[in-house]
Amino acid sequence: MKFYQIDPTTDSRWAELVERHSNSSIFHTVGWLKTLQRTYGYTPVAFTTSPPTEELKNGIVFCHINSWLTGNRLVSLPFSDHCEPLCDSIEDINFLIEQLQTASVKRKWKYLELRPVQSNFGLAENHMAFLPREKYFLHRLDLRPHINALFKSLDADSVQRRIQRARRADLVEKCGRSDDLLRDFYALFVITRRRHRLPPIPYDWFTNLIQCQGEALEIRVAYKDNVRVAAILTLKSKDVVYYKYGCSDTRFNKFGAIPWLLWRAIESGKLNGANVFDMGRTQEDNAGLLAFKNHWVRQPEQLVYWKFPDSSAVDSFDRWKLKMAKRIFSYMPGRLLTITGRLIYRHIG
Repeated sequence: MKFYQIDPTTDSRWAELVERHSNSSIFHTVGWLKTLQRTYGYTPVAFTTSPPTEELKNGIVFCHINSWLTGNRLVSLPFSDHCEPLCDSIEDINFLIEQLQTASVKRKWKYLELRPVQSNFGLAENHMAFLPREKYFLHRLDLRPHINALFKSLDADSVQRRIQRARRADLVEKCGRSDDLLRDFYALFVITRRRHRLPPIPYDWFTNLIQCQGEALEIRVAYKDNVRVAAILTLKSKDVVYYKYGCSDTRFNKFGAIPWLLWRAIESGKLNGANVFDMGRTQEDNAGLLAFKNHWVRQPEQLVYWKFPDSSAVDSFDRWKLKMAKRIFSYMPGRLLTITGRLIYRHIG
């Protein structure tokens, strides 16, 4: 076998592989890769054993992040919940990883990072010197049961009753990709990120995401008496709907707007042929969010991010720096926090 590097945003074979491979996701798509490229200046790159003149049989996609602040590295993929290597054999993935490890040393990359869900990587020769970097839970709701059975499977107190409460409150939902909807979504998003002591993701990320994903993206905003109270952003690829972002004004939590919007997205997705509702990753120590998602999916999957080479001491220091940064962020005025987000996110992908 030989080792080839391609640009997945311009090589049409990559989109064809993503379309037909059973392990591909929204995060493999050209639209997602172009959004990362346009917003943060990352360079998407994929590695394969297929020669340039042949159909693409496999591939592992990365973004090359070259930051003066956080180092030169390959991540598969930044700001993505998961990204499965698209390989059908252990031999292929072992070969690609071996070549990447050699290239990593030669090109002096700080590290390689993989974010597989399950797949062949978990069987590849004891992970080939990769070590766990982060551990998460992944909640994916099976949409194949009848809609009534699906509703009854959700937690009665924390989900079903809150959805019913939202219906009685006469909330109004607006759905689409318009500039007005994006502005309302982002206003709530900034409020929510500040509540979590984090800078908001740049506004440009969302405008680029809309441009690159088109009809695969939906913003849903809930209003009470013409006041925006909550919003979610979802993406769709093949038969999966991805819940990527959610935000709200806590003054209106009693109306249950977020569960209601999620249920509306589930109903719409199921009506349009979706079989899975992917609620994304959750950190093990995020008890509140974990409890919320467990009310929808009782048995989440474990999601492990793998890193080569080992840098445990550096990772521990980075986590300490993030903890200190959150304290600083909590005292920043809203406008300064937004500016900070525009400056730092490209360095932390």
